[in-house]
Amino acid sequence: MQASDVASPGRPAALRTPGPHEPLLDEPTRDLCSAVADGALAPVRLAVVAPGGYGKTAVLHQVARRVEARGGTVAWFGQQDLGTAELILADDAHEADETALAELYERTGDEVTGLVIAARPWPRPPALNKVLSRLRGQVVLRPLDTRRVAALLGRERAGLAELVRAQTLGVPGFVVRLAEALRTEPAAAVRPDATGLPPSVLAEFRPDLDRLPRDLLSLLLAATSGAGLDVNLLAGVLGTDHDGVARAVDAARACGLLTHDGTPLPLVSQALRVLVPEERRLAVSHRLVRLQLDREGPVLDLVRPLLGSELGGAELAEAFEAAADEAAEDDPTLAATLYAAATRAGRSPTALGCRWAEVAARSGDLDTALRLADQVIADPDAEGRAHAAGTAATAFVHKGQNERAREMYRWSATRLSHLNAALVAVRDGGLAEAEALLDSAASESAQGEPPTLVTGAMSALVRGTVESVTSEPSLALSTLADAAETLGPVGRSLFLPDTPAAVGALVGMQCGELPLAETLLQQAVEAEVGGHTARSRHLLLTAWIAMLRGDTDSATRTLATVDGEPTPRDWLLSAGLRAGLARRTSDLGALRTIWADVREAVLRLRVDLFTILPFGELAIAAARLGESERLTHQLGRMRALLGALGDPPLWSATLHWSGLHAAITADRRDEAAEHAMALWRCADRLGDHTGYHRAIAEAATCWIDILGGAVDAARVEAAAGALHDAGLHWDAARLAGQAAIRTTDRAAMVSLLERARALQGGPAAGTSRPAPRADPGGLSERERQVAELVVSGLTYRQVGDRLFISAKTVEHHMARMRQRLGATSRADLLDRLREFVTTS
Repeated sequence: MQASDVASPGRPAALRTPGPHEPLLDEPTRDLCSAVADGALAPVRLAVVAPGGYGKTAVLHQVARRVEARGGTVAWFGQQDLGTAELILADDAHEADETALAELYERTGDEVTGLVIAARPWPRPPALNKVLSRLRGQVVLRPLDTRRVAALLGRERAGLAELVRAQTLGVPGFVVRLAEALRTEPAAAVRPDATGLPPSVLAEFRPDLDRLPRDLLSLLLAATSGAGLDVNLLAGVLGTDHDGVARAVDAARACGLLTHDGTPLPLVSQALRVLVPEERRLAVSHRLVRLQLDREGPVLDLVRPLLGSELGGAELAEAFEAAADEAAEDDPTLAATLYAAATRAGRSPTALGCRWAEVAARSGDLDTALRLADQVIADPDAEGRAHAAGTAATAFVHKGQNERAREMYRWSATRLSHLNAALVAVRDGGLAEAEALLDSAASESAQGEPPTLVTGAMSALVRGTVESVTSEPSLALSTLADAAETLGPVGRSLFLPDTPAAVGALVGMQCGELPLAETLLQQAVEAEVGGHTARSRHLLLTAWIAMLRGDTDSATRTLATVDGEPTPRDWLLSAGLRAGLARRTSDLGALRTIWADVREAVLRLRVDLFTILPFGELAIAAARLGESERLTHQLGRMRALLGALGDPPLWSATLHWSGLHAAITADRRDEAAEHAMALWRCADRLGDHTGYHRAIAEAATCWIDILGGAVDAARVEAAAGALHDAGLHWDAARLAGQAAIRTTDRAAMVSLLERARALQGGPAAGTSRPAPRADPGGLSERERQVAELVVSGLTYRQVGDRLFISAKTVEHHMARMRQRLGATSRADLLDRLREFVTTS
């Protein structure tokens, strides 16, 4: 719809629209106007009430044209003699004086002549209310949808419809004006995905802003500066009382410039930012901030427009600091920006350093956090030195520098720092130190330091970690789950060395409790425990669980959701995950690429208890690429660390399980046998507390037998089924598949292959697959599987790894399919298979 509301000298000016055209009406409105024009509602009594720019005048002109086209007579109230007109049209009734409104009221009693009155919702004098109350219906003018916006733009610019709709919210008058401006703009100057409009387009609206009354312009500037509909703030800016604010807001809404919630249309906001002089805009923002500081109210939304300005002074520095404190919990990155702005405005960096360092760390900027914390620690007069030291210590943990972290935690000497230091100590093999720090923290609590949810949760986290070393896994998992539940309500704004969910997931993955591990991580992600830095870790561990289950697609998708630059600790986890995915998808090229990225960097990273999983996976990758010696030192330190902790079976078994596969990959059978025996020792130490460790120990024994050529099919199938039940679906299928390849017993081979396929897909262990069948295309079930994988781009070696057959067997299947399908070349065969796979 196009509108033709034009501001008159006595009212605030809306952005003007062109003269009357054929309006784009929705179906209900079009039908109603047709009924009016055709005389079906005679005598009609209708109101057209809408803000400026919605097309009231255009609708009146359209009705007039339709009535005159069928021979009827129309008269415009106040502009010509009404005589014996069939229909009277009254535009801008909100501007009519008392005499005119009294005459209109009399006309509403005329049972012969029709009457249609257009008015804005404000001002609404009592006399106009009396007139409108005598009418029988109202034409509703709605914002334009994207389809109607596209129609106004024309075919060449229809692609900008979404942009125009977003900028104007579909207000017809603004749509028309913007469409007209865009028609003269070079196509390359405005993209459909743009978030704003070129200044040349916005310049079209400069005269309209110039005509706005001063108080209305100030209101719009205040609204774009974050004041919203805060009556007290607006009263201070406008220099009026609450009634004056109400009148100004009603006027802005009536002009179509302001939405119902007090927000200017995006187009209006942009025009204000571009066309109003900066000093005028900043003056309004500064005034709002000053008023809000006096009220001791929130200032975050009000100071945003001042970011990047050259304004300074104590008052503005105070505002930036207060805004940063407000933003700290929900948006640490913004908070860090605001603290920086406060220092530029004159605030001492040391006075802000403690808080600034924490939000920088929570946003992932560890180097800035360490720099700021160091400045605070070095200043003997600075506030929050102990807290700054705790922040620095936690940053060192995320950078993999545990010794520095423990030093800083000790210097901080708060209860929370003692707990965090205990966690780092047990990770580094210092069990006695961890227990002593845990006791010290408990003593401090007894002496009066309040038992907060955070300290309670971190205390439970340390106890659970110690229990994972000294007790059975179920006890540790229970304690860690309790810690995660305690931390949930308050964990979002914390910068932590680790979270109960992450440690619980590590423990759960290493004892076969994958569902619990996954639940802990999911809850932590939903509650945003630990903020941005912990989110990456939680997602990486979630992807690791999917990888253990053999769901490489899900693991890859989850890995892709990890955004931002990972901390060194999480980079190691990511590298191990990517290597594990490449191994499980038989992608040797990807594995080489990953190893090229990590082979040097990984040597600089320190091992600790929580890095067993990634280092273990990287050890297998190194063995596959013939570079096992690159990790010899790191793996030796890992064994020494576990030795210092008494070789806890939960953690040691994981290292031996990955060591087993690295040895198998490198064809070091004696070493593989040593790992298998170590796995049995771990299982024996845990006794009946977990079936997971007995399952991997039995699987390790089967691997040793398979490498020696002795395949006991029944034992392998049972071991593979136990692995599957423990959640290790890919390992289960691989064990059965490799046994099938190496056995000389034809019946055992078939049985093991069927078992491998059943376990690989994730159905319950023991589920059998139907016997191979002929395909409608003349291919057997196995040939169809080979065709699908080859067409997807896998090499014969990769296809063989997926189906647990040799690359030579894959080549044999391809040759048979080529002969059977009558393909003249390999390219012809691939084309035929691609068509078959697509249609089957």
